Amino acid sequence: MTGRVVVAGLGPGAEALVTPEVRAALDQATDVIGYIPYVARVADRPGLVKHASDNRVELDRARHALALAGQGRRVVVVSSGDPGVFAMASALFEAVEAGPPAWRDLRIEVLPGITAMLAAAARAGAPLGHDFCAINLSDNLKPWALIEKRLRLAVEADFAMALYNPRSKARPEGFVRALDLLRETCKDARPVIFARAVSTPEEALRVVPLPECRPEMADMRTVVLVGSSRTRVIAREGAPYVFTPRSA
Repeated sequence: MTGRVVVAGLGPGAEALVTPEVRAALDQATDVIGYIPYVARVADRPGLVKHASDNRVELDRARHALALAGQGRRVVVVSSGDPGVFAMASALFEAVEAGPPAWRDLRIEVLPGITAMLAAAARAGAPLGHDFCAINLSDNLKPWALIEKRLRLAVEADFAMALYNPRSKARPEGFVRALDLLRETCKDARPVIFARAVSTPEEALRVVPLPECRPEMADMRTVVLVGSSRTRVIAREGAPYVFTPRSA
């Protein structure tokens, strides 16, 4: 087959953080597919068809991309951050697995991007400098009981944590429960970083001791980094440095 699908990460927001590899793929694309605000980040040009869709139709979006590639189109499926971190790469391969055998012969590439937790960690210092995990707090695709179990086990293992999708308007109670659980299980004042819209003009970063964290400090444009028991804060004029030593 002559068509191909590229699943590309657009990074956390700043155009400077889109990789040259991703830019080249977009320049060669006949079609761009993705969630509405991500597709809007791709510049219009002659010969490019943009297919924007809602946030909860990942599998439909993946099937659409594969079907277009089967017609010989050069398709780029865009995600923010990295496409393999709570994004479209997994959905695309799920569609391939369940779809027509011909889809397995398509040329499929996944191009990495800078995900929100890495951009946020770099702004703060090195809070993910030792072992860490990433947990999606959205219960759209998994039950809250599983989220709670993973949070408890992450605290038990003393991981630093990157928490994605902490608080939406439709389900603000989830982050309330997550903070209550963390305070109950950590029982300390480890630093928590609220990093909103990193690398964009709306960027905001604050470092808060866990007991002082409040749900309204986060929204869906925020990634929350929770330190391990060994994460340290270096006070200075302006924003502090936060790091987790590798010897921990």
